[in-house]
Amino acid sequence: MSSGSNSGGLMSSAGLVRYFDNQGRDAITMNPKTVLAFCVLFGVFVQILSLTVA
Repeated sequence: MSSGSNSGGLMSSAGLVRYFDNQGRDAITMNPKTVLAFCVLFGVFVQILSLTVA
């Protein structure tokens, strides 16, 4: 294997690591339980809406 060839191993994931390490301090943070509760409530809302409209 020559030094100029790229096997695609760790170098291909280096951009993702750099992206996730560079999260700003002013980013919006949400509690995962809040997101889960919103998804459940939205699903219940869609089910109720489909029963009343159809």
